[in-house]
Amino acid sequence: MERKKRIYRQLKTLAEAVHILQQRFGSLRVGTERIPVRGALGRVVAGPVKALASVPAYHAAAMDGVALKASDTFGALAERPITLPRAAGEPVDTGAPMPEGTDAVVMIEQVEETPAGWEISAAAYPWRNVRKAGEDIVKGEIILPACHRITPYDQAALLAAGILTVTVFNRPRVMIIPTGGEIVRPEEAPSPLPKGALLEVNGQMLASLAAECGADAQIAPPVPNVAGELRKALETALAGGFDLVLFIAGSSAGSEDFTPALLAEVGELLVHGITVMPGKPALLAAVGDRPVVGIPGYPVSAAVAFREIARPLLFGMQGLAAPPADRLEVVVGRKIPSKLGLEEHIRVILGSVGGKTVAIPLGGGAGVITSLVRANGIIRIPQEVNGLAEGERTYAELLGRAEAMDDRLIAIGSHDLTIDLLSSLLREKTGGRIHIASSNVGSLGGLLALKRGTAHLAGSHLLDTATGDYNRSYIGRYLPELPVALVTLVHRWQGFIVPAGNPKGIEGIGDLARPDVLFVNRQSGSGTRILLDYELAKAGIPAERVAGYGNEEYTHMNVAMAVASGAADAGLGIHTAAQALALDFIPVTKERYDLVIPRAYLAEEKSRILLETIRSAEFKEKALAMGGYEVHATGSIID
Repeated sequence: MERKKRIYRQLKTLAEAVHILQQRFGSLRVGTERIPVRGALGRVVAGPVKALASVPAYHAAAMDGVALKASDTFGALAERPITLPRAAGEPVDTGAPMPEGTDAVVMIEQVEETPAGWEISAAAYPWRNVRKAGEDIVKGEIILPACHRITPYDQAALLAAGILTVTVFNRPRVMIIPTGGEIVRPEEAPSPLPKGALLEVNGQMLASLAAECGADAQIAPPVPNVAGELRKALETALAGGFDLVLFIAGSSAGSEDFTPALLAEVGELLVHGITVMPGKPALLAAVGDRPVVGIPGYPVSAAVAFREIARPLLFGMQGLAAPPADRLEVVVGRKIPSKLGLEEHIRVILGSVGGKTVAIPLGGGAGVITSLVRANGIIRIPQEVNGLAEGERTYAELLGRAEAMDDRLIAIGSHDLTIDLLSSLLREKTGGRIHIASSNVGSLGGLLALKRGTAHLAGSHLLDTATGDYNRSYIGRYLPELPVALVTLVHRWQGFIVPAGNPKGIEGIGDLARPDVLFVNRQSGSGTRILLDYELAKAGIPAERVAGYGNEEYTHMNVAMAVASGAADAGLGIHTAAQALALDFIPVTKERYDLVIPRAYLAEEKSRILLETIRSAEFKEKALAMGGYEVHATGSIID
């Protein structure tokens, strides 16, 4: 049967899509309900809320003292106190009703009870130290305006004003429908996962994002890409009274993407495809008076589509505008390419380095879910802009607290698993405050980042092939004017990572020239690449004789994964990576892995705690437990 190729309808810009969204659903609201104030935290009031009682309900003493008429105290001074008859005043405690005929309170420190009466050492003016009736809230006034999200402070004010129940918007109900015959719920997934099967994780991400918008979400069982099954799932959701339906995947233009045609048939397809990357396949439709959103299947695309389309809808249903993200000016730490004609949303790591906020772009495409985990900012590159240059200033949207950036150590350079261990220990030591945000670009890339002032530290293991030493000659060459400390983190073994059992009998560097051996390499500028080229030169093997020499990965774990998945027969990497994936390891050399830290940063608290953690017995013990590491010199500073 011939597979029909469909194309997108006319793509809309994000601005156009948002305008269509507002035109069609801007006035859409969910129903309301009356609930107890004690259970209303985070809910949105549907109309103005008026006080049923004044606060305070009577004139009350604002502090401990003696209540009396202010005019009776005129003339009293510390050096010339006056004495009033005992009947002229009455002792009161804070919050007590003011006795009839009194209009002031002399605080306890300025009055003394004597046999003759009350000795007053300071005059009081009318209503001194008195909370007047209605001073805080007056019966009948509006306490909370319509479309206000209730806070803990609001709850206290409502109860004080005699309000026990409040009318709020219902929580929008969202039905999330994952689609695709290859989709498996993690709880039902066999082990090992069959080839072609995909774990359904987007549903949970979207459900939690919806909860952050004040909605209640339900995840339907996965639905195969069959037109009839998709229609049935949609009809069930609409009959169930859900306010918003999200279809995951099936919204693109492939031959098995049936969602657009279905929605065009049963409703109105408003937007099919937006000029945003990632998130281009997103769609928006109206079925009756309810919105249906097609969410792309890749996790990052799904997150973008939800943020730009579903999130405004859910807030709008509760009478709210979606809260805008905080923005701040940043310096681009590495060149960011982008495509003309597409608005690109780039996930970045943000950190404060040398008095400026640096944005380090995270690699990976729309399917790299860890980029969502690691990112704490987003840079939007307009569709008419062809990327951002290194060092260029732009604006980033924050995905967290701005003040948290001051506690983030930006590490750019060579990859090692102990960096992740170190970051975890730092979090434990500081209650989650200080941690390391790393970007793996290779040892040389790390030194260049230090030179540009876009990192606090760089992991490096650059071999000087003339002397056998590590890092110092490269620091002299690339950082001649930057005083740095060279801190030894670990010694580690580098070698060939091969499948378990070493089926091709690889024994050393010479085997890489065999035509039946497919190699996976590290990127140019990495210490591992320099080591490989050194070993090839010693063996007299030209790089072009190594099949797969141009196949590059950016981390040791990615090299190990390439071998474990069968994409390569061998790769050069660290012992720990091979051990993590139960692969065999053929040692080549033991090397020193250092952290290069500008001395200007050593005095900072986060750097001091970093060094303390590196030198701790806990770090050393856990590094040894990972296997493939030696810690005899860990924490030492090399001159």
